[in-house]
Amino acid sequence: MHYPIGLLFDLLASSSALPWNITVHFKSFPEKDLLHCPSKDAIEAHFMSCVKEADALKHKSQVINEMQKKDHKQLWMGLQNDRFDQFWAINRKLMEYPAEENGFRYIPFRIYQTTTERPFIQKLFRPVAADGQLHTLGDLLKDTCPSAITPEDGEKKNQVLIHGIEPMLETPLQWLSEHLSYPDNFLHISIIPQPTD
Repeated sequence: MHYPIGLLFDLLASSSALPWNITVHFKSFPEKDLLHCPSKDAIEAHFMSCVKEADALKHKSQVINEMQKKDHKQLWMGLQNDRFDQFWAINRKLMEYPAEENGFRYIPFRIYQTTTERPFIQKLFRPVAADGQLHTLGDLLKDTCPSAITPEDGEKKNQVLIHGIEPMLETPLQWLSEHLSYPDNFLHISIIPQPTD
């Protein structure tokens, strides 16, 4: 419940037929498997915590700290009420960076794998290399999860998905972060075994 629905689909059901059938139970909550959210306020607090963490990575928390409480509320209400314009009016500021810089300070990302017990991989990773070259998705995977990369002479064993899309490994990480981040401003990347069908 604490993962975005698109991420859950990528991890658990991306090879299934659409529409994705979800069963919702209203009794016997599985407390050992899912976080229990006692209220909408707890969900809002979790969301805002993720947004603040992403901004700390991207801008040293400068953007979120310059916002007023009403801006934070507008961001949440826009998301909660499915009002993109209301949400984007605030979130746009979190996705910008000064022209003299080539991108964010660090890319807020999490890599999820169905084949490990570890919930996700997250570490500091800059969008631009020391030589000024833009880092790509492939660079990130080589650094954090080399087993996800198919060797040149090998068979493809994994599929890398973001929002149900398998981006090319040559895609600049900065571009992916700006255009495919979830509303919490993190780039959630799923690595799943290559479908056999």
